[in-house]
Amino acid sequence: MSIMGKFRKFIDDSKRVMSISYKPSSEEFNKSAKIILIGILFIGVIGFIIAIIISLVISGSLSLI
Repeated sequence: MSIMGKFRKFIDDSKRVMSISYKPSSEEFNKSAKIILIGILFIGVIGFIIAIIISLVISGSLSLI
């Protein structure tokens, strides 16, 4: 397939996606934002706990810096 053929297919696929997508309501957007924020915080807490455990195992004291 030529470069122009691939580009044309990409354009057609993009048009198809745009035709079936919709703008979320404010309630749906807020719910998604809250879920994403909770997920980011959860991953951060898990990473912090792992850092504390590794710090305690390697140096024997709590030195995260």
